[in-house]
Amino acid sequence: MADIKVWDGRAYPLGATVDEWGVNFALFSSGALRVELCLFDKMGIKEVARYEMRVRENNIWHIYLEGVKEGQVYGYRVYGPYEPQKGKRFNPNKLLIDPYAKKLIGRLIWHKAIFGYDVDSVDKDLSFSTLDSAPYVPKSVVVGSNKFDWGEDVPPQIDASKTVFYELHVKGFTKMHPKVQDAKRGTFEGLASRNVCNYIKWLGVTSVELLPVNAFMAERHIYGRQNFWGYETLNFFALEPSYLVGSNVDGFKKMVKRFHENGLEVILDMVYNHTIEGNHLGPTLCYRGIDNESYYTLDGNNKRYYYDSTGCGASFNLQNPYVLRLVMDSMRYMVEEMHVDGFRLDLATSLARVRQEFSQSSGFMMSIRQDDVLELVKMVAEPWDLGIGGYQLGAFPPGTMEWNDRYRDVVRRFWRGDDRQVGELASRITGSSDIFGPARRTMWSSVNYITVHDGMTLYDLVSYNHKHNFANGEDNKDGTDANWSYNSGFEGITSDDSILENRKRRLRAMLATEMLSFGTPILRAGDEFYNTQFGNNNAYCQDNVISYMVWEAIDNDEISNIRYTKKLIKLRNKMGVFNYKNFFNGGVVDSKTGFKDIAWHTEKGTEFAQSDWFVHNRKALSYLVMGKEKLYMVIFNANNNNIKWKLPSLKKSYEWNLLLDSSGKFEENGIGSGVEIWVPSWSVLCFEIKK
Repeated sequence: MADIKVWDGRAYPLGATVDEWGVNFALFSSGALRVELCLFDKMGIKEVARYEMRVRENNIWHIYLEGVKEGQVYGYRVYGPYEPQKGKRFNPNKLLIDPYAKKLIGRLIWHKAIFGYDVDSVDKDLSFSTLDSAPYVPKSVVVGSNKFDWGEDVPPQIDASKTVFYELHVKGFTKMHPKVQDAKRGTFEGLASRNVCNYIKWLGVTSVELLPVNAFMAERHIYGRQNFWGYETLNFFALEPSYLVGSNVDGFKKMVKRFHENGLEVILDMVYNHTIEGNHLGPTLCYRGIDNESYYTLDGNNKRYYYDSTGCGASFNLQNPYVLRLVMDSMRYMVEEMHVDGFRLDLATSLARVRQEFSQSSGFMMSIRQDDVLELVKMVAEPWDLGIGGYQLGAFPPGTMEWNDRYRDVVRRFWRGDDRQVGELASRITGSSDIFGPARRTMWSSVNYITVHDGMTLYDLVSYNHKHNFANGEDNKDGTDANWSYNSGFEGITSDDSILENRKRRLRAMLATEMLSFGTPILRAGDEFYNTQFGNNNAYCQDNVISYMVWEAIDNDEISNIRYTKKLIKLRNKMGVFNYKNFFNGGVVDSKTGFKDIAWHTEKGTEFAQSDWFVHNRKALSYLVMGKEKLYMVIFNANNNNIKWKLPSLKKSYEWNLLLDSSGKFEENGIGSGVEIWVPSWSVLCFEIKK
């Protein structure tokens, strides 16, 4: 390219930075001996020029090309020793993606050329591949400054105590939506369509949590299937191309803007703990070829292999300051450029390991806590990984929300009818103070969930005793066996009215439990209309009707449950007690009446005594909570029969008003202080008590 002038450039910012004269390219690699920048035609097919990056400054290789413009397609070739046993895996035959690329072009083709070694060799990764990977890998694209018209876009900044998360998959949610244009189904713009956005707003949730949207390019065919969820990230800045209409990244920004206009937050599920490159037998696409020793945590005994706390082959090495900077820059980019409102951090324990051990003073933890951009957005941790000491529920810093799997398990078991659950349930539905209280956290630190993408849907929890993952091609060996589910007497699809009624009752009771619990609820998209995966509890590879929302199949009964879910969320907001920040202590808050901030009652109308918590077959309990102006009482009955319940004796001047009957079977023959009522089986009742 004769019209290009070459200058030394500068080390920062990393990535490709456009100005009025050209583009500066900067790449971190501490172990490289030589780096080449390759330019391609606009389709990313033909290499048109190659430039050696001659300047290395504090492990940053950089070059400035005057005359190069926005839209230029490029990649890197990095030279250095190929010595896998020493952790070095440089191979200049592999074209590499820029870790800071804001956009990618082309698809990833799983050809043997994308591997740094000869896949046909008996020596496997100890061999060396001379095949050129350029025809088979995506290329990076130079992206200019933000030209999108955000108008008066303002982040909703929903208070954490008032947040209701709604987890969904971009493609799965809209792929079969009848009111989304065919060309936009399964894309960000499809999600931004008025019908979809209006539905989410109407439902009453506040914050839409998207499964991974960064480029993952579809994992290699696994047992004949492809990755659907997106938890095999290729790049932390670029968006997944299949979610774009054409290649226009503005589609994502349109979605965010539309959601903000409707008061909805956008939360991204970010996978920083591992990448699509996997273990030592994985492909060389980016980080491995740029600087394997820096980007990944290697095995201390044999650097050929990786330390893996993720179960996905290798752990991303946030102990390296440049790798940590990559992650932090990615998060700030998503907030400042893409206007997102927060993050859910996949396997967050892996991000905070120091010398393979979890540490609250890790570089990642400290960086998050002092960042003036990220302190304004929601930070949600999945507080575990598969490494030693990986379960760290409650250990993340104040200001962080955490997925609470102990809430999930006890709610499932209680509504399955298991014995010995009421004590644990009481702790979980009041915010899990035993977990989050010692560190002076707040109630909303606990993200209460019953179902999310990983596991059965809510309808399947009441329809299947066992997982049914045969469609995944792994002989039903994948996915957890600890589902705590109950099929109500028949496995799977049935037309038996009594079984269907039991399923409906327990499903509605679990929804009510979640919305009437203290903490931050998260609703899995589709649970409000009985979405099913036919018993599959690990549908990561099901890019089909198993994972899609089948909107046109929604019948009147399911519409009724959608309205019921909306009612629950509205009731949660109306009661005004679930936005408390501090935990209950059981103390008296009204000296005139003797009312406590929260009190637990048995079916006899008396407060729980110490011995009551240890009745092994107790399957019902209630709480009486003090609001600002009113009292509220919630009764949970997981018995398979109606039970007689004596309401607590209060002053006669108090009026009892039924706000919720999850079963629809409660017969109101007078409600008041000391009155005995019949609580329907498998039900949740909520009363408002006022003067």
